[in-house]
Amino acid sequence: MSRQINQPSNQIKLTNVSLVRLKKGKKRFEIACYKNKVLEWRSGIEKDLDNVLQIPNVFLNVSKGQTAPHADLVKAFGKMKPDDIILEILNKGDIQVGEGERKAQLERINNEVISIVASKLVNPQTKRVYTPGMIEKALDMLSSQAHNQTTTAEKTAATTPAANNNSGTSTPATGDAEEAKPHPPPPQQQQQKREHVWTGVVTTKSAKSQALEAMKALIAYQPIPVTRARMKLRITCSTNVLKQAVKGPKPAAAEDGDGEHKAAGTVKDRILGYVEQVESQDVVGSEWEVTGFVEPGAFKGLSDFIGNETKGQGRVEVLDMAVTHED
Repeated sequence: MSRQINQPSNQIKLTNVSLVRLKKGKKRFEIACYKNKVLEWRSGIEKDLDNVLQIPNVFLNVSKGQTAPHADLVKAFGKMKPDDIILEILNKGDIQVGEGERKAQLERINNEVISIVASKLVNPQTKRVYTPGMIEKALDMLSSQAHNQTTTAEKTAATTPAANNNSGTSTPATGDAEEAKPHPPPPQQQQQKREHVWTGVVTTKSAKSQALEAMKALIAYQPIPVTRARMKLRITCSTNVLKQAVKGPKPAAAEDGDGEHKAAGTVKDRILGYVEQVESQDVVGSEWEVTGFVEPGAFKGLSDFIGNETKGQGRVEVLDMAVTHED
Protein backbone atom coordinates (compact mmCIF):
# COMPACT_ATOMS: atom_id res chain seq x y z
CA MET A 1 0.00 0.00 0.00
CA SER A 2 2.81 2.38 0.89
CA ARG A 3 4.54 1.59 -2.41
CA GLN A 4 1.47 2.76 -4.33
CA ILE A 5 1.34 6.03 -2.36
CA ASN A 6 5.03 6.82 -2.89
CA GLN A 7 4.95 6.10 -6.63
CA PRO A 8 3.90 8.78 -9.15
CA SER A 9 0.39 8.17 -10.46
CA ASN A 10 1.61 7.54 -14.02
CA GLN A 11 4.02 4.75 -13.00
CA ILE A 12 2.97 1.12 -13.20
CA LYS A 13 5.20 -1.78 -12.13
CA LEU A 14 4.98 -4.92 -14.26
CA THR A 15 6.67 -8.29 -13.84
CA ASN A 16 7.06 -11.42 -15.99
CA VAL A 17 6.68 -9.22 -19.03
CA SER A 18 7.60 -9.49 -22.70
CA LEU A 19 8.31 -6.11 -24.30
CA VAL A 20 7.59 -4.96 -27.83
CA ARG A 21 9.45 -1.81 -28.88
CA LEU A 22 8.96 0.50 -31.84
CA LYS A 23 11.02 3.59 -32.63
CA LYS A 24 8.92 6.33 -34.14
CA GLY A 25 10.53 9.66 -34.91
CA LYS A 26 13.06 10.28 -32.17
CA LYS A 27 11.20 8.38 -29.46
CA ARG A 28 11.09 4.70 -28.56
CA PHE A 29 7.71 3.39 -27.45
CA GLU A 30 7.01 0.13 -25.63
CA ILE A 31 4.05 -2.05 -24.76
CA ALA A 32 3.94 -4.76 -22.10
CA CYS A 33 2.72 -8.17 -23.23
CA TYR A 34 2.40 -11.63 -21.74
CA LYS A 35 5.26 -13.97 -22.59
CA ASN A 36 4.86 -16.07 -25.73
CA LYS A 37 1.63 -14.28 -26.68
CA VAL A 38 3.14 -11.82 -29.18
CA LEU A 39 4.20 -14.55 -31.61
CA GLU A 40 0.82 -16.26 -31.22
CA TRP A 41 -0.87 -12.96 -32.07
CA ARG A 42 1.31 -12.38 -35.12
CA SER A 43 0.78 -15.92 -36.39
CA GLY A 44 -2.98 -15.63 -35.95
CA ILE A 45 -3.28 -18.25 -33.20
CA GLU A 46 -4.29 -15.69 -30.58
CA LYS A 47 -7.02 -13.26 -31.63
CA ASP A 48 -8.03 -11.71 -28.30
CA LEU A 49 -5.92 -8.61 -27.64
CA ASP A 50 -6.75 -8.76 -23.93
CA ASN A 51 -4.86 -12.07 -23.74
CA VAL A 52 -1.78 -10.44 -25.28
CA LEU A 53 -1.47 -7.12 -23.45
CA GLN A 54 -0.67 -6.96 -19.77
CA ILE A 55 -2.06 -3.42 -19.76
CA PRO A 56 -3.41 -1.36 -22.70
CA ASN A 57 -0.95 1.51 -22.29
CA VAL A 58 1.97 2.78 -24.34
CA PHE A 59 5.19 3.32 -22.37
CA LEU A 60 8.44 5.13 -22.86
CA ASN A 61 10.04 2.66 -20.44
CA VAL A 62 8.12 -0.32 -19.11
CA SER A 63 10.76 -1.33 -16.56
CA LYS A 64 10.56 2.12 -14.96
CA GLY A 65 6.81 2.32 -15.36
CA GLN A 66 7.03 5.49 -17.48
CA THR A 67 3.92 5.84 -19.61
CA ALA A 68 4.18 7.83 -22.84
CA PRO A 69 2.81 11.39 -22.59
CA HIS A 70 -0.09 12.23 -24.89
CA ALA A 71 1.98 14.96 -26.59
CA ASP A 72 4.71 12.44 -27.51
CA LEU A 73 2.16 10.04 -28.99
CA VAL A 74 0.55 12.77 -31.08
CA LYS A 75 3.94 13.98 -32.34
CA ALA A 76 5.03 10.48 -33.33
CA PHE A 77 1.77 8.88 -34.53
CA GLY A 78 -0.33 11.88 -35.51
CA LYS A 79 -4.07 11.52 -35.08
CA MET A 80 -4.05 7.76 -34.63
CA LYS A 81 -6.31 6.41 -31.90
CA PRO A 82 -4.63 4.88 -28.83
CA ASP A 83 -5.82 1.37 -29.76
CA ASP A 84 -4.39 1.75 -33.28
CA ILE A 85 -1.05 2.92 -31.87
CA ILE A 86 -0.89 -0.18 -29.67
CA LEU A 87 -1.70 -2.41 -32.66
CA GLU A 88 1.02 -0.78 -34.76
CA ILE A 89 3.61 -1.33 -32.04
CA LEU A 90 2.39 -4.90 -31.49
CA ASN A 91 2.49 -5.78 -35.19
CA LYS A 92 5.63 -3.91 -36.29
CA GLY A 93 7.77 -3.58 -33.16
CA ASP A 94 10.80 -5.58 -32.10
CA ILE A 95 10.20 -8.27 -29.49
CA GLN A 96 12.51 -7.97 -26.50
CA VAL A 97 13.24 -11.03 -24.40
CA GLY A 98 15.17 -11.51 -21.16
CA GLU A 99 18.68 -12.96 -21.02
CA GLY A 100 17.49 -16.33 -19.71
CA GLU A 101 14.77 -16.58 -22.30
CA ARG A 102 17.20 -15.55 -25.04
CA LYS A 103 19.68 -18.25 -24.01
CA ALA A 104 16.94 -20.87 -23.96
CA GLN A 105 15.74 -19.79 -27.40
CA LEU A 106 19.29 -19.82 -28.78
CA GLU A 107 19.92 -23.30 -27.35
CA ARG A 108 16.65 -24.59 -28.82
CA ILE A 109 17.47 -23.25 -32.30
CA ASN A 110 21.05 -24.53 -32.06
CA ASN A 111 19.86 -28.05 -31.22
CA GLU A 112 17.38 -27.96 -34.09
CA VAL A 113 20.05 -26.78 -36.56
CA ILE A 114 22.47 -29.52 -35.48
CA SER A 115 19.72 -32.15 -35.74
CA ILE A 116 18.86 -31.08 -39.30
CA VAL A 117 22.50 -30.94 -40.41
CA ALA A 118 23.29 -34.33 -38.86
CA SER A 119 20.42 -35.89 -40.83
CA LYS A 120 21.49 -34.39 -44.17
CA LEU A 121 25.28 -34.84 -44.24
CA VAL A 122 27.30 -38.04 -44.42
CA ASN A 123 30.90 -39.15 -44.54
CA PRO A 124 31.67 -39.36 -48.30
CA GLN A 125 33.67 -42.57 -47.87
CA THR A 126 31.37 -44.57 -45.62
CA LYS A 127 28.05 -42.78 -46.44
CA ARG A 128 27.33 -42.92 -42.73
CA VAL A 129 25.94 -40.06 -40.68
CA TYR A 130 27.89 -38.24 -38.01
CA THR A 131 26.68 -37.92 -34.45
CA PRO A 132 25.15 -34.56 -33.48
CA GLY A 133 28.13 -34.06 -31.14
CA MET A 134 30.62 -34.32 -34.02
CA ILE A 135 28.56 -31.93 -36.15
CA GLU A 136 28.43 -29.44 -33.28
CA LYS A 137 32.22 -29.61 -32.79
CA ALA A 138 32.80 -29.10 -36.53
CA LEU A 139 30.54 -26.04 -36.57
CA ASP A 140 32.27 -24.67 -33.46
CA MET A 141 35.59 -25.00 -35.31
CA LEU A 142 34.21 -23.00 -38.24
CA SER A 143 32.75 -20.36 -35.94
CA SER A 144 36.04 -19.94 -34.05
CA GLN A 145 37.96 -19.80 -37.33
CA ALA A 146 35.63 -17.11 -38.70
CA HIS A 147 35.98 -14.96 -35.57
CA ASN A 148 39.78 -15.38 -35.55
CA GLN A 149 40.01 -14.38 -39.22
CA THR A 150 37.89 -11.30 -38.54
CA THR A 151 40.13 -10.29 -35.64
CA THR A 152 43.28 -10.89 -37.71
CA ALA A 153 41.88 -8.88 -40.62
CA GLU A 154 41.05 -5.97 -38.33
CA LYS A 155 44.54 -6.00 -36.83
CA THR A 156 46.13 -6.17 -40.30
CA ALA A 157 44.00 -3.27 -41.53
CA ALA A 158 45.05 -1.23 -38.50
CA THR A 159 48.77 -1.87 -38.92
CA THR A 160 49.04 -1.85 -42.73
CA PRO A 161 48.90 1.96 -43.20
CA ALA A 162 51.75 2.46 -40.73
CA ALA A 163 53.81 -0.19 -42.46
CA ASN A 164 53.16 1.35 -45.87
CA ASN A 165 54.16 4.80 -44.64
CA ASN A 166 57.47 3.57 -43.24
CA SER A 167 59.93 5.12 -45.66
CA GLY A 168 62.77 3.00 -44.30
CA THR A 169 61.21 -0.25 -45.50
CA SER A 170 63.21 -1.80 -48.31
CA THR A 171 61.63 -3.43 -51.34
CA PRO A 172 62.63 -7.09 -51.70
CA ALA A 173 63.74 -8.51 -55.01
CA THR A 174 60.99 -9.74 -57.25
CA GLY A 175 61.96 -13.38 -56.93
CA ASP A 176 62.12 -13.24 -53.14
CA ALA A 177 58.80 -11.45 -52.97
CA GLU A 178 57.11 -14.06 -55.12
CA GLU A 179 58.48 -16.84 -52.96
CA ALA A 180 57.35 -15.08 -49.79
CA LYS A 181 53.78 -14.62 -50.98
CA PRO A 182 51.38 -17.40 -49.96
CA HIS A 183 49.63 -18.97 -52.89
CA PRO A 184 45.91 -18.21 -52.60
CA PRO A 185 43.28 -20.83 -53.41
CA PRO A 186 41.59 -20.68 -56.83
CA PRO A 187 39.17 -17.71 -57.27
CA GLN A 188 36.12 -19.98 -57.38
CA GLN A 189 37.10 -21.62 -54.06
CA GLN A 190 37.80 -18.22 -52.50
CA GLN A 191 34.38 -16.94 -53.55
CA GLN A 192 32.66 -20.08 -52.25
CA LYS A 193 34.34 -19.77 -48.86
CA ARG A 194 33.53 -16.07 -48.59
CA GLU A 195 29.88 -16.85 -49.24
CA HIS A 196 29.68 -19.71 -46.74
CA VAL A 197 31.31 -18.35 -43.59
CA TRP A 198 29.72 -19.80 -40.45
CA THR A 199 29.71 -17.55 -37.37
CA GLY A 200 27.16 -19.40 -35.24
CA VAL A 201 23.44 -19.65 -34.63
CA VAL A 202 21.27 -16.53 -34.20
CA THR A 203 17.69 -16.10 -33.02
CA THR A 204 16.62 -13.87 -35.92
CA LYS A 205 16.60 -16.62 -38.58
CA SER A 206 14.73 -19.89 -38.83
CA ALA A 207 16.50 -23.12 -37.90
CA LYS A 208 15.89 -24.51 -41.39
CA SER A 209 17.60 -21.60 -43.18
CA GLN A 210 20.52 -21.66 -40.74
CA ALA A 211 20.91 -25.42 -41.17
CA LEU A 212 21.27 -24.86 -44.91
CA GLU A 213 23.95 -22.21 -44.28
CA ALA A 214 25.73 -24.55 -41.87
CA MET A 215 25.76 -27.38 -44.42
CA LYS A 216 27.19 -25.12 -47.12
CA ALA A 217 29.93 -23.97 -44.74
CA LEU A 218 30.82 -27.52 -43.70
CA ILE A 219 31.00 -28.65 -47.33
CA ALA A 220 33.07 -25.60 -48.34
CA TYR A 221 35.63 -25.82 -45.53
CA GLN A 222 35.55 -29.58 -44.71
CA PRO A 223 36.61 -29.46 -41.02
CA ILE A 224 35.50 -33.10 -41.16
CA PRO A 225 34.92 -35.00 -44.44
CA VAL A 226 31.28 -34.34 -45.36
CA THR A 227 28.96 -34.43 -48.34
CA ARG A 228 25.24 -34.13 -48.81
CA ALA A 229 23.32 -37.36 -48.34
CA ARG A 230 21.98 -38.50 -51.70
CA MET A 231 18.31 -38.48 -52.63
CA LYS A 232 16.63 -41.70 -53.68
CA LEU A 233 14.35 -41.25 -56.69
CA ARG A 234 12.07 -43.29 -58.89
CA ILE A 235 12.01 -42.01 -62.47
CA THR A 236 9.34 -43.22 -64.85
CA CYS A 237 9.23 -42.44 -68.57
CA SER A 238 7.33 -43.67 -71.61
CA THR A 239 9.44 -45.94 -73.83
CA ASN A 240 8.25 -43.88 -76.83
CA VAL A 241 10.57 -40.99 -75.93
CA LEU A 242 13.57 -42.84 -74.50
CA LYS A 243 15.51 -43.01 -77.79
CA GLN A 244 14.78 -39.46 -78.89
CA ALA A 245 17.91 -37.39 -79.44
CA VAL A 246 18.55 -34.49 -77.10
CA LYS A 247 20.42 -31.28 -77.86
CA GLY A 248 22.18 -29.12 -75.33
CA PRO A 249 24.88 -29.58 -72.65
CA LYS A 250 25.21 -32.85 -70.79
CA PRO A 251 24.61 -32.95 -67.02
CA ALA A 252 27.74 -32.77 -64.87
CA ALA A 253 27.21 -36.34 -63.66
CA ALA A 254 27.45 -37.60 -67.25
CA GLU A 255 30.59 -35.61 -68.04
CA ASP A 256 32.41 -36.61 -64.85
CA GLY A 257 31.49 -40.29 -64.88
CA ASP A 258 33.57 -43.32 -65.75
CA GLY A 259 32.62 -43.27 -69.43
CA GLU A 260 29.38 -45.21 -69.27
CA HIS A 261 27.28 -42.20 -70.29
CA LYS A 262 29.85 -39.92 -71.91
CA ALA A 263 28.17 -40.32 -75.29
CA ALA A 264 24.79 -39.36 -73.83
CA GLY A 265 22.53 -38.04 -76.54
CA THR A 266 19.15 -39.71 -75.99
CA VAL A 267 16.52 -38.99 -73.36
CA LYS A 268 17.35 -42.26 -71.58
CA ASP A 269 21.11 -41.62 -71.57
CA ARG A 270 20.62 -38.07 -70.34
CA ILE A 271 18.39 -39.22 -67.47
CA LEU A 272 20.95 -41.84 -66.45
CA GLY A 273 23.57 -39.12 -66.61
CA TYR A 274 21.92 -37.43 -63.65
CA VAL A 275 21.78 -40.65 -61.62
CA GLU A 276 24.92 -41.23 -59.55
CA GLN A 277 24.08 -44.86 -58.74
CA VAL A 278 21.36 -46.99 -60.36
CA GLU A 279 19.65 -49.36 -57.96
CA SER A 280 17.31 -50.97 -60.48
CA GLN A 281 15.75 -50.35 -63.87
CA ASP A 282 13.09 -52.23 -65.78
CA VAL A 283 10.49 -51.91 -68.53
CA VAL A 284 6.91 -52.57 -67.47
CA GLY A 285 4.52 -52.46 -70.39
CA SER A 286 5.11 -49.17 -72.18
CA GLU A 287 6.97 -47.54 -69.29
CA TRP A 288 10.62 -47.55 -68.36
CA GLU A 289 11.34 -47.23 -64.64
CA VAL A 290 14.66 -46.59 -62.93
CA THR A 291 15.34 -46.27 -59.21
CA GLY A 292 18.60 -44.71 -58.10
CA PHE A 293 20.52 -42.15 -56.07
CA VAL A 294 21.00 -38.53 -57.09
CA GLU A 295 23.01 -35.71 -55.55
CA PRO A 296 20.58 -33.08 -54.17
CA GLY A 297 22.15 -30.40 -56.36
CA ALA A 298 21.25 -32.35 -59.50
CA PHE A 299 17.59 -32.85 -58.60
CA LYS A 300 16.29 -29.60 -60.07
CA GLY A 301 18.17 -30.11 -63.34
CA LEU A 302 16.77 -33.63 -63.65
CA SER A 303 13.22 -32.50 -62.89
CA ASP A 304 13.45 -29.64 -65.40
CA PHE A 305 14.88 -31.93 -68.06
CA ILE A 306 12.13 -34.52 -67.68
CA GLY A 307 9.47 -31.82 -67.65
CA ASN A 308 10.81 -30.19 -70.83
CA GLU A 309 11.92 -33.20 -72.87
CA THR A 310 9.28 -35.86 -72.17
CA LYS A 311 6.29 -33.56 -72.74
CA GLY A 312 4.35 -35.01 -69.85
CA GLN A 313 5.38 -38.64 -70.49
CA GLY A 314 7.90 -38.76 -67.64
CA ARG A 315 7.83 -38.08 -63.91
CA VAL A 316 10.13 -38.05 -60.89
CA GLU A 317 9.13 -39.39 -57.47
CA VAL A 318 11.20 -38.75 -54.35
CA LEU A 319 11.50 -41.94 -52.29
CA ASP A 320 13.92 -40.59 -49.69
CA MET A 321 15.14 -37.00 -49.26
CA ALA A 322 18.40 -38.01 -47.58
CA VAL A 323 19.69 -41.57 -47.78
CA THR A 324 22.06 -42.31 -44.91
CA HIS A 325 23.59 -45.33 -43.20
CA GLU A 326 23.59 -45.42 -39.42
CA ASP A 327 25.62 -47.62 -37.10
